[in-house]
Amino acid sequence: MTEELPDYYFRVRENGAFVYRVDTENRQRRIDLDQIAVVNIRKGEIKPHGERELSDEDITVIRDWIAERLELMEYRDIDDIHRAVDYLNTTAHWVQSKATDAQLDAVTDALLLAMHDLRTVLVRKKADRLLSED
Repeated sequence: MTEELPDYYFRVRENGAFVYRVDTENRQRRIDLDQIAVVNIRKGEIKPHGERELSDEDITVIRDWIAERLELMEYRDIDDIHRAVDYLNTTAHWVQSKATDAQLDAVTDALLLAMHDLRTVLVRKKADRLLSED
C-alpha cells in the first residue's frame, strides 16, 4: 500500500516555516516542491512567495498548520521543563554519589548561580500570583 504525499510541505524554521506545494503530477514522476509562502508565527504573518496569490485553501491549510505548530511548541516547552526537573534530580544524585572534587569545582559556581536565578524568578512569580488572587 502506497501512502499519498500531502499537498503541502512546511519547512520549519525558528520563527515559522517556508510553505511548499507538493507536486507529484509531472512528466518525470518526481516530487517537486514549489514554494508558495513564508510564515512568521511570532508576527502572525503569511506572506506569499514572489508574485504568487494564495488561494483560500492555501490560507486555510497554513492557518491550520500555525495552530497545530503553536500547540506543539507549547507542549514542548512544558515537556522541556519537566525534563529539567528530572535533570536537576539526576544532577543532585550525581553530586551526592559520583562527582569528584575536580568535577564539582568545574560546575558548582555555574549551577549555584543558575539555581539562584531560577529560585529568585520562581519566588517572585509565585508572590505575584498570590497577590493577584487577593
